[in-house]
Amino acid sequence: MFATIFSAALQGIDAVPVQVEVNTGESGDLRLILVGLPDAAVKESNDRVFSALANSGLRPPRSRTTINLAPGDIRKEGPCYDLPIALGMLVATGQLSADSIGDYLIAGELGLSGSTRPVRGALAMGLLARRLGKRGVLLPPVSAEEAALVEGVPVYRIRTLDEAVRYLSGQLALKPLPPAPPAPAAAAEGAPDFAEIKGQMAVRRAVEIAVAGNHNLLLVGPPGSGKSMIAKRIPTIMPEPHLDEFLEMLSIHSAAGHTLNGELRTFARPFRAPHHTISDVGLIGGGTIPGPGEISLAHHGVLFLDELPEFKRSALEVLRQPLEDNQVSISRSAGKVTLPANFMLVAAMNPCPCGYLGDPKRECRCSPVQIQRYRARVSGPLLDRIDLHVEAPSLSVAELRTDRLGESSAAIRARVQAARTVQQARFAGTRTHSNARMTPAQIRRHCAHNTMLGDLLEQAMHQLSLSARAYDRILKVSRTIADLAGSEHIEAPHLLEAIQYRTLDRTQLV
Repeated sequence: MFATIFSAALQGIDAVPVQVEVNTGESGDLRLILVGLPDAAVKESNDRVFSALANSGLRPPRSRTTINLAPGDIRKEGPCYDLPIALGMLVATGQLSADSIGDYLIAGELGLSGSTRPVRGALAMGLLARRLGKRGVLLPPVSAEEAALVEGVPVYRIRTLDEAVRYLSGQLALKPLPPAPPAPAAAAEGAPDFAEIKGQMAVRRAVEIAVAGNHNLLLVGPPGSGKSMIAKRIPTIMPEPHLDEFLEMLSIHSAAGHTLNGELRTFARPFRAPHHTISDVGLIGGGTIPGPGEISLAHHGVLFLDELPEFKRSALEVLRQPLEDNQVSISRSAGKVTLPANFMLVAAMNPCPCGYLGDPKRECRCSPVQIQRYRARVSGPLLDRIDLHVEAPSLSVAELRTDRLGESSAAIRARVQAARTVQQARFAGTRTHSNARMTPAQIRRHCAHNTMLGDLLEQAMHQLSLSARAYDRILKVSRTIADLAGSEHIEAPHLLEAIQYRTLDRTQLV
């Protein structure tokens, strides 16, 4: 007999339909043939499925059986086809009615006992089922919770193979999971807060501007000046994401194999801080079947690169295109995928190899050649794409001893949210959501300036040897500073402050 079960395969962070075709009763010796470009994990499903069937009191096929995962030109990856293969075998052997399968989308890994385990990309599968008008989705419990965030399609939680069979045969009634929107992020006791940052008022100001306009930020300072401590608190002052943004973030993490745990249940924005030994593929994404890397996992959040010059040059250079386009295209033999990568880059570095250049307390022992070689690891084109460069000086003993708390994250976040609200109204009806993402036409329209400001900017361009890209980024930062000040137009103080954040540009760092 012949049976067809609907399932799905991941391409990047999106799901595409897959038909699991099972044909049994063929002449010849008992043999299981699996075709349709399966990887090793899919091929191993034979043993898992046969054990799950036996331990669930069900009969496996007793004749030659062919399983086809169609379409055959899409590579199939992972154990998510265990459950649809098992159900297809039951339909093909007459143990389950073909009518009972209906028009469900089914996926799930099987244990040897017949229990189900989570699969990657559950949210994408829910979106696919809704787009195709499927009757419902059958998924393992944890994966079903993710798919249930998609409105308009029933999602059923399947704990075991036996439970799936009894539900499909009408012996068990299951209710679809109700949509469970994530809860707003709440500040837990002991959570990071900007109130814990002592001193560093100039850095705090630069961070507020960067977050208000979603600008990229570079912190330069000696060890112990608080660069990493400040960076880790940036998500606490970022605006709460919209539901659409959250679903995008969750779909990326789900495709990477991260389940809906306690952290992802809230509207918290991601904070990714990869080690400087990370590979190019780990940072940008890829693999035999292209998947998301750190820049995509930081989508709508923060990508923090500590010790920036210690990263491989090739890994840093692959960031240039995503920083401009907010997405990354990866081509492999298995296909080409485009992954979202709209993140805020925050980088930190020392001013020299020993870290104490310009420190009034410690003597720098680096030679000029060593300093030049160290700083040259950050290329000019990459530095051009970082909007704000700010120095983080070492703290004095008096600043460290003070018990007075700084301004809290909540207070800073309120000002950031007000500035973002202005930007949302400004860019309503367009694909732009923040000042940092303005197009050239939007820059001309929203960053208009008079002759005096133009002369100031021209003078800065000549003195600092800035590029045309830096010119645009100064105007974008000026627009954000004006938004924080509640000003409709860019004034001289706004432009001058934006210019000072480019003083660490190529003439100093390369």
